[in-house]
Amino acid sequence: MAKNVRPQAQWIVNSNGERTAVILDIKVYELLVEAFEQAEDIRAYNEAKAEGDEFVPLEEAWPSRVGAV
Repeated sequence: MAKNVRPQAQWIVNSNGERTAVILDIKVYELLVEAFEQAEDIRAYNEAKAEGDEFVPLEEAWPSRVGAV
């Protein structure tokens, strides 16, 4: 999805004309979910880093699993 293109959305409204839900193209929905998940990952990383948590390479933390995937 181009950054400057606003996706088409269909609104569902109640009897007062207030928006209560939205219908999005599945591709737009998937992009939104992916962006949200990435933002959550970044937030969790930043939080762990700020707390001074020690980072251990995967190879050290789980040597029997590396290369098994």
